[in-house]
Amino acid sequence: QVQLVQSGGGLVQPGGSLRLSCVASGSISRSALMGWYRQAPGKERELVATITAGDNANYAESVKGRFTISRDNAKMTVYLQMNSLKPEDTAVYYCKSTYYLYTYWGQGTQVTVSS
Repeated sequence: QVQLVQSGGGLVQPGGSLRLSCVASGSISRSALMGWYRQAPGKERELVATITAGDNANYAESVKGRFTISRDNAKMTVYLQMNSLKPEDTAVYYCKSTYYLYTYWGQGTQVTVSS
C-alpha cells in the first residue's frame, strides 16, 4: 500500500519561510513524477510545482523565484521550500505522486500566512 505522509506547514508571517516534506512509502516508483498542489478556501486545487526523477522542476508563475521543489530519491522524500510567503499563499498543500496510471495524494497540510 502506497502512502504519502506530509509534514511541515503552519502559521507564518508575510515574508517568512516554511518547508514542507512528503515521505513516500510502499510500492512507489522512484521514477514517479512528484508534485505539490494547493487548495485555498472556495478555490480549485492548483499546481504549485512538480519535479521529475531527473530533477527537472516546473513551477506555477505565482511561486516562481520564491518556492523551490526538491527530492531525495534515496529517502523517497520530496520537499517544498517556501520563501517570501504572501497571504495569498494560504491554502492546504498536498503532495502528489504520479507514475503512469498510478496517482497518490498526501493527506494535506495547512499553510497560513498572516500577520
